[in-house]
Amino acid sequence: MSIEPYVVFVLAAVAVVVLVRWVANRTGLPAAALLPIIGIAYALLPGPNISLDPHVILTLVLPPLLYSAALDSSLIAIRRNLRTVTSLSVILVLLTSLLIGVGFSWFVTGATLAAGIAVGAAVAPPDPVAALAVARKVGLPPRIVTLIQGEGLLNDATALTILAVAVAAATGSGFSAPAALGQFLLVTAGGVAAGGLVAWAKRLLSRPLSGDPLMANAVSLATPFAAYLLAEEFQVSGVLAVVVAGLIVGHHTPRSASGAGRLQTNAVWRLVDFLLEGFVFLLIGQQLPAVIRGLSQYDTATIVTAVGITVGVVLVLRPLWLLLTQSLPRSLHLWLGSGDRGADRLTGREVTALSWSGTRGVISLAAISTLPLITSTGAPFPNRDLLQFCAFVVVLVTLVGQGLTFAPLVRRLGLHADQNDQARLRNEARAAATEAALTALAELRGQEHHDISGQAIDTMSGQLRARLARYEGRLALLRDSDSTDAPISPRYEAALHVRRVTIDAQREELLRRRDAGQLPDEGLRVLERELDHEERLLPDRPARLP
Repeated sequence: MSIEPYVVFVLAAVAVVVLVRWVANRTGLPAAALLPIIGIAYALLPGPNISLDPHVILTLVLPPLLYSAALDSSLIAIRRNLRTVTSLSVILVLLTSLLIGVGFSWFVTGATLAAGIAVGAAVAPPDPVAALAVARKVGLPPRIVTLIQGEGLLNDATALTILAVAVAAATGSGFSAPAALGQFLLVTAGGVAAGGLVAWAKRLLSRPLSGDPLMANAVSLATPFAAYLLAEEFQVSGVLAVVVAGLIVGHHTPRSASGAGRLQTNAVWRLVDFLLEGFVFLLIGQQLPAVIRGLSQYDTATIVTAVGITVGVVLVLRPLWLLLTQSLPRSLHLWLGSGDRGADRLTGREVTALSWSGTRGVISLAAISTLPLITSTGAPFPNRDLLQFCAFVVVLVTLVGQGLTFAPLVRRLGLHADQNDQARLRNEARAAATEAALTALAELRGQEHHDISGQAIDTMSGQLRARLARYEGRLALLRDSDSTDAPISPRYEAALHVRRVTIDAQREELLRRRDAGQLPDEGLRVLERELDHEERLLPDRPARLP
């Protein structure tokens, strides 16, 4: 078999992903919403399509995406908002599955409760990629970002467990509510244990490998697959194992990894995210012909009813649940897991934004594709093609519809983070860290080190005091500002411009010397890397207090 067509397809897909990213950066539209549209357009053209293999998605694509998202999340922030995250990722997923199941059993001809719960479980967990991309671009408050992240990390485990129970009931394997609850608790606890074990092993390897960023990155790339496969081997939640491992590793990375290792790891995972997410969203659109092909056996009324129930529950239940949990008395509010001690209730604007952030993605399509063709009695799985179509419509409506309108909605709500407060916290931390460094130098001066001169300590102390003075000046400007936007400092902006000019001049001189044969390429790469790290520390334009 010739491999050239596959190479051409991959190159074309990479070109499309890069082009869409370029368009998204200039228009503000989320790439996650544009790529499925292009995938649909491609699927309608003559020629072969790539079918979605659920086992490939769940084993090779989902673990690295979840692990990368967990690394980028805050274990402390999720723990602080754990009640609300649990409310969205467990209770809301369960309610969505049950309501869709009941709707199917009552109103869809020939549908069973178990089959309805199966499609409900598939479409219940939001895939927050599109929402988070918009959230970071428009500057949503950190608490809303944490809730979207936490929900997206934890809800897949709940949904896939419910799906497994529903499939067992639909295929004639039997259903027992106590047994289903026991299975859920078992796979959840097992997934947490497996993730914790892999995170512990990763932490043991981090210190001896910290001196070699390449080896550290190889272990980092293998970690999500190790967590997933270990959990699946013991038939517990592989998704939850990956998330737990990522949260723990991300929390301990600042202590266990070297600076060079962290820089390289971040770059590697950003590239992995970019390519995998791009391919996945293109793949979603290409499933349209296969999904539509199986609808010929259903009449229009049945299709419309099934789609209406699925989309309606997904779109309506989420805001209703958020409004209900935020309006309950404080005691019941906490007991239901929809509030967090010490945290304010969500405002109406925050509830609206959080309601519209529930975009579904490839997990829903992969989950519904795992439905078996035949039950244990030898009969076809009830309404399998119809269930797949319903899931596809939900993904399309939420990913494209909500994805394209989320940014305008957030801007219309006027909901954004307090940049002034965030900049103040960062500069307070910078000042505290600099003061700790000065204290360490003072202690070093009092010790007898024959190989450390007092001049070296004085030089470093002078640099640190100058840096501390800059931080205190920024803090004074931030504290005097009444705006939620970080104020622009003309002096700071001018200093940044001067630093960029000097870096550019140094880089041009190095290139001139290389071209003149006065500097070998190996030396150029070493010196250029130094300038690259210095330039990486500068904030993006326009210069605001970082």
